[in-house]
Amino acid sequence: MDTGLLDKVNSPKDIKDFSTEQLKQLCAEIREYMIECCSKNPGHLGSSLGAVELIVGLHYIYDTPKDKIVFDVGHQAYAHKILTGRRELFKKNRKKDGICGFTKRQESEYDVFGAGHSSTSISAALGLAKAAELKHSDEKVVALIGDGALSGGLAFEGLNNAGNGHTDILVIINDNNISIDKNIGAIHEHLLNLTTNPRYNALKKHIWERIGDGKFRKALQKMVVGTKSSLVRESGGDFFEALGFRYFGPIDGNDIKTVVEVLGKLKNIKGPRILHTITKKGKGYAPAEEDQTTWHAPGMFDPVTGKRIVSTKHKENRYQDIFGEVLVELARMYPNIVGVTPAMASGCGMNLLAKEIPERFFDVGIEEEHAVTFSAGLAAGGMKPFCNIYSSFSQRAYDQIIHDVCLQNLGVVLCLDRAGLVGEDGATHHGTFDIAAYRNIPNAIIACPADEYELKNMMYTAARSDGSAFIIRYPRGYGEGIEWRNREFEEMEIGKGTMMVRGSKIAIVAAGPYCYRAREAAEECGKTYGLTPYVYNIRFVKPLDTSIIDRIIDDGCDEIITVEDGSLKGGLYGAVAEYIALKDYSIRLRGIGIPDRFIGQGTQSELRSECGLDRNGILNAIMAGMQKNDKKDQKILENKN
Repeated sequence: MDTGLLDKVNSPKDIKDFSTEQLKQLCAEIREYMIECCSKNPGHLGSSLGAVELIVGLHYIYDTPKDKIVFDVGHQAYAHKILTGRRELFKKNRKKDGICGFTKRQESEYDVFGAGHSSTSISAALGLAKAAELKHSDEKVVALIGDGALSGGLAFEGLNNAGNGHTDILVIINDNNISIDKNIGAIHEHLLNLTTNPRYNALKKHIWERIGDGKFRKALQKMVVGTKSSLVRESGGDFFEALGFRYFGPIDGNDIKTVVEVLGKLKNIKGPRILHTITKKGKGYAPAEEDQTTWHAPGMFDPVTGKRIVSTKHKENRYQDIFGEVLVELARMYPNIVGVTPAMASGCGMNLLAKEIPERFFDVGIEEEHAVTFSAGLAAGGMKPFCNIYSSFSQRAYDQIIHDVCLQNLGVVLCLDRAGLVGEDGATHHGTFDIAAYRNIPNAIIACPADEYELKNMMYTAARSDGSAFIIRYPRGYGEGIEWRNREFEEMEIGKGTMMVRGSKIAIVAAGPYCYRAREAAEECGKTYGLTPYVYNIRFVKPLDTSIIDRIIDDGCDEIITVEDGSLKGGLYGAVAEYIALKDYSIRLRGIGIPDRFIGQGTQSELRSECGLDRNGILNAIMAGMQKNDKKDQKILENKN
């Protein structure tokens, strides 16, 4: 791998004197380095391959980190990390104790705003630009947003606000879904050269200032915009100009010469501007160009052949696949069932419904708020929508879940995929706040399937339920290996848990698959130490099966340990604590779950171990409880004597 130029780049300052040919070579080396690293250490490859020239151009033209580049999502920011002193660290991208897969303020002064969720860049960039204006600073601010993220409601709110003022901000649209029409390419190039020419813009500014703000100016501006529109674009520039932006482009965002020339001209034009760039997702790597969906995040692969290294172990037992198959089966049983997803069809398994019953499948784009309210409207119209949103993304629709679904007691089934610790995507993507967030909302049910068959039955139960938001949360990855496909549906009693292990002294109340880890720990404790704790699978965090707590008290247990892959504050632990306080029970209560801090990236097993959510962590908690019991028994004996 030839990285002769890249090896000399430790910060953006090192590329300032590069020629166009050197910049072109640098882009090629960055791509090669990115492919090599991601082949062994998987990440979001396709988007970053497509954005290399834009990022190199931005760091070449702008004085970063004084000038600010705000990324949207962060999928496209790998070249940015490599250029800004993190070339070697990139080898541990998304690894535990390594660098984050997204931009992160705590990681680098060049990461001016964290980006794990979409559509935030324009609002954040406007805030930074307004702050610079208030400080009388000459720093520049650029937002780089993909066309997918541009569909999010927050992006439109930012555009509306930014265009309404005169704040100096450049928004670059990284559009990788539309190709430039070669038939009118010369016209585009001519008009681009005209509209970015400094002399043209200086003259234009002088003319407008002399004309003033009267009716004549407005009429003339309307005529100019109309004339320009008739000559230029089917690409939507009128929309942005109607919002108050000056629109430039589209340009070839994978041509470094063009990118540098245009950015150099736009840098000194004032006010809110839009630069529309056309890029190719996966650019420079044939497998990624040919299958852009797969290569968004391809996993491990051979960098030479492009052959993906895919594990087939238990693949049929991934929760997302189970959800997808069961949804199709239920949709065939119940004609009112529909599927809704905010651009996560393949990730959540709903692509199966799209293939089998396309008229009852709705992908609304990256619009979580709309997905929930749209689902509420479907429910109000007599349908039974299964709205599948990744747990952490559901946070963006919190108001809609309360106001549009629960307040109206509409029967929307919210399936929260990727609940708990998701792994390498890190803090922005862990689904650890959903239980605490939604447990306090009236007319909401929260179900936590322990395995594949429980997920199937909870979906069936939700399909047959009347009213109330039915929230089913389940983790990323594989299930427990429980047979589910050939077993009949069984409707579950809402709010009822079950005992998995009969024991004594200590009771473990677990949510989701962690009841299996608790059972493993309890059985090990029984074999090794002669004491086997009770283990309960709570199944529903809301309504909570309080009869289980009553039974634990009646059985004379000294301690309850709750286990959950969510925030301890307000989660299952909080629910049990509230009930114990309400009943004035005298029993020790401890919780294993997500502590009051953000958990970083790492493998799921590493992070579960960090939080005590594996077999050993639960076993250690049991042993600590046993030691307290021994001290308690010893004190009782001393008092008797």
